[in-house]
Order: sequence, then C-alpha cells, then structure tokens
Amino acid sequence: MATYQKFNQTVEDFANGVYNCATDQFTVALTVGTPLATNTVLANLTEISYTNLSARNLTTSSSGQTSGTFTQLFSDLVLTASGGPVAAFRYITIYDNTPTSPADPLLCFYDFGSDLTLADGETLTIDFTTSTFTLA
Repeated sequence: MATYQKFNQTVEDFANGVYNCATDQFTVALTVGTPLATNTVLANLTEISYTNLSARNLTTSSSGQTSGTFTQLFSDLVLTASGGPVAAFRYITIYDNTPTSPADPLLCFYDFGSDLTLADGETLTIDFTTSTFTLA
C-alpha cells in the first residue's frame, strides 16, 4: 500500500487561495528521487518520461467540508502503457496544473516503497476510494 504525504506548502497555498478545487486541473506526476515535504512546485521534482503513457489528468468526484474538515476526492485513475514500457517510478505526486504563480504547486505524494514499472499493455489503477487529501 502506498504511503500518503502532504507537502508542507499545501496548507499555506490553500490559505493564500492558490488552489481552486472547484475549477483547477489536478494532475499526476510520476517521479523518481524522494520528494521532500519542503518541496513546493513540480519543478522541484524529477519526473519520468511520459512516452507510452496514457493521460494523467484527475477528475474530482467530490470535495467539501464537514464539521470544519475539508476533503478532496478524485475519481480513480487508470494509467496504461501503450507502444512500449513506461520508465520506473516510485512516487505518484499530485499537483495543481492551473496556477501560473506559483506554477504547478504541489499538493501531496504517495510513496510505493519500491520502483514500479509498466510493460507495454499493462495498467496501474490509482485508487482514491477514501480521500485524496484532508485539510483540518
């Protein structure tokens, strides 16, 4: 099971109105090298090549607050290798692809504990059945 980690900057970005969960496009980045909680934007990370990989945009299935706790939930995303293998990655990072200042602010990441690869025709389902992130 992947381990969830929120970036430190995420809470401040929410407070400063960087994210608009109702309209912004959140996207998955597959990365190598350990993301640090102190990273702030996608440019801080090393992404793999997305050649041979399906789309990585996320769709919000629900978001809102209950008793002062905000929860954002994305629909499951199925990544498919097509036309060849996908480079090895260990981390799935979610970032907001809409803002330009800062560009591509980071939201959270999941650590799979070891490298994952997808051979041609293989799929990986990213399951967001509980919550993608919670802000209390």
